[in-house]
Amino acid sequence: MPSASPPTSEAPGELIRVKRIYRAARVSDGKRILVDRLWPRGMAKDRARLFHWCKEIAPSDELRRWFHEHPDRWQEFTTRYEAELAAHDDLVRELAEYARENVVTLLYASKDEAHNNAVVLRDYLRQWL
Repeated sequence: MPSASPPTSEAPGELIRVKRIYRAARVSDGKRILVDRLWPRGMAKDRARLFHWCKEIAPSDELRRWFHEHPDRWQEFTTRYEAELAAHDDLVRELAEYARENVVTLLYASKDEAHNNAVVLRDYLRQWL
């Protein structure tokens, strides 16, 4: 596990980043947290260098499957996922606390870097903070 990067003067919301898990781990990633419900295909656990796997914060299986069938409904997915996040205040608070301390990188497996649950979660956490 890489050591945590030194604290920065950025606002807590700016310390939350997203990254595809298949990209190389960097010290600048800070706390690497996988936010997918399923383990990424072909990813070795030691290569992932995770601080935490928070699968409970991922979209429900029902929502995940729905979005897979309707990728063109990004805004509706976002609204539905934010409603699910509102029901997980304890997990949101936990992730927000990590971001108050240092950099947090939310990891995801999706090939779509602009439209995935980690992007929604990052924005939700930034608003929460």
